[in-house]
Order: sequence, then structure tokens, then C-alpha cells
Amino acid sequence: MDDLKILRALTAIPGLSGDEGKVKDFILQYVQDHQGAWKSKPLILHGEEFQDCLMLVFGEPKVAAFAHMDTVGFCTRYASQLINVGQPDAEEGAVLIGEDSLGPIRTKLTMDKGSRVYHDFPRVIEPNTFLHYEPHWKLSKEGVLESIYLDNRLGVYNLLKLAESLEHGVLVFSTYEEHGGGSVPFLVKYLYEQLGVRKALISDITWVTDGVHHGKGVAVSLRDRNIPRKAFVDSILKLADASGVPYQKEVESAGSSDGREVHLSPYAMDWCFVGAPITGAHTPREKVSLDDLQSMLDLYRYLFNHL
Repeated sequence: MDDLKILRALTAIPGLSGDEGKVKDFILQYVQDHQGAWKSKPLILHGEEFQDCLMLVFGEPKVAAFAHMDTVGFCTRYASQLINVGQPDAEEGAVLIGEDSLGPIRTKLTMDKGSRVYHDFPRVIEPNTFLHYEPHWKLSKEGVLESIYLDNRLGVYNLLKLAESLEHGVLVFSTYEEHGGGSVPFLVKYLYEQLGVRKALISDITWVTDGVHHGKGVAVSLRDRNIPRKAFVDSILKLADASGVPYQKEVESAGSSDGREVHLSPYAMDWCFVGAPITGAHTPREKVSLDDLQSMLDLYRYLFNHL
């Protein structure tokens, strides 16, 4: 697959919930460097009124795609204590890195008998210092990629690739998703009131389960903890069938995404989650099939051309 170096660079950028500024800066620079080769140039929306969020508006949009930029990890409390940011699933011995005013940090996660988490760094780390997984990248001969933070740098990568050929649509890079949300409501308000957008796709990852497998295509979620409007999901399925792109239907009772906040907003915006399945979610060793990632890229291009 072309341009995996972009994805690798994205996975290495620290961006825990509430600290997504470096990811936004990377995206802005990427857009400035590459938009000259795209089919059309976007209007770039960012600034204090959007906090660390970013929107790329192409042509006369009818559809928006959301990708959250934040990741899970830990922040320091007092002494050697750690507190979750989001819901990380790191085992004892996981390597964490970060930086405070005294310098760079590389430490390991430890646990006590009560499953409380700590670090083993030899000095006190300033309180509320964010620590994230140490970058890790491995590609198997079978085309399975293992890395940190495929959730949700895959979704961000998908939108950056979609931008190359997009004529009409909005690409939305959101924040806070892993730690309860908070940015999507004001983004939806702008999309609905200022741009007239009524349809949304959620560019995120989902899980490999007993019904969704590696190598079988991108997952189209019919429901998770929330239930999107069936008429809209059915229209996505018809387009997915017509596209010829391999895909899988997902039905779950748990899990959530930016779709939840679209769903709970006071605006009549339809949404559907479309994303590649991974294993090892929220661990330092998330895995995705590159075939599924390619299906995700292909289906998004088709959907934006036909919705």
C-alpha cells in the first residue's frame, strides 16, 4: 500500500485526549504541502472557535466524515501514580514516554495487587504529565500491520487519502472522543447551520469479533451502543453492494464513537460508522489487515461520490 509512511508518522505523534494540538499541526502542514496535487483545494477551517479541531471543506458539501485525532494513555498524579486517559488496556511492563519541564521520560507501567497503575521512572514526574505508548511498527508478510494508536490514526489517514480526489464534502478532525467526547456538538452545529450538511460517516476503527474478521473488508456498522436511523444505514448498504468493495456488516450492543455525539445532538443529521476492524484495541499492539484498510479507503471514495 502506498504512503504508509504517512500513517507511521501519524501513529508516532503524541495526542492524548485534550492534547491533540500536535496532530492538528501535522494535518495542517500536510494539507499545505499536498493540496496542490489534489483534485480540488479545500477551505481550511480552524482557530480558537474550533479549539484543536480542524475541518476541510471541499466544493458544495452534502456529507461529512469524522475522524477523531486523540488517543488513549495515562497522566501522572502524585508520587508514581498514573491515571487513565480514555480506557487504555496496557499490561504491566508497557513502555510509556513523555516529557515534563525537567526533560524527556521513558518509563514502564507497573501494577499493584489492586490493579492500580504506576510508573517506575527514577524521579518524580510533574503531576498531569501525559504519557503515551512508545512507537512500535511491524508489518508481516501476510499484510497485517501492528502498531500503536491505529485507533484512530487509521481514520485520520483515511481522510487524508480521501482528500486527494474529493470534490464535494467535509473532512472533520475531532478531539476528545476517547475520554467522553465534547467537540462534536459544536462541529455538528457549524456543519448543519453554516454548511447545510445532513449526512455523516464515522471514520474510525472497530473490533475483530466473532462476526467481523481480519481480511474480509471494511466494517459497516448497523448499530453499536447507539442505533443510527435504519433508512440511512440501508442506503449505505445499497451503495456498498454497488461499489464492489469488500465489506462486512457489524452488529454490536456496545462500543461507541463520534457517531454517539452526532446521534445525541439537537440536529437531524444521519450517521453511519464505516471503519476497518482491528485486534488489540487500546493496547500497544493494535493490528489491522492492510486489505481491510484498502477497502476502507475505496469505500469512502465511492460513498462520497454517490451519497
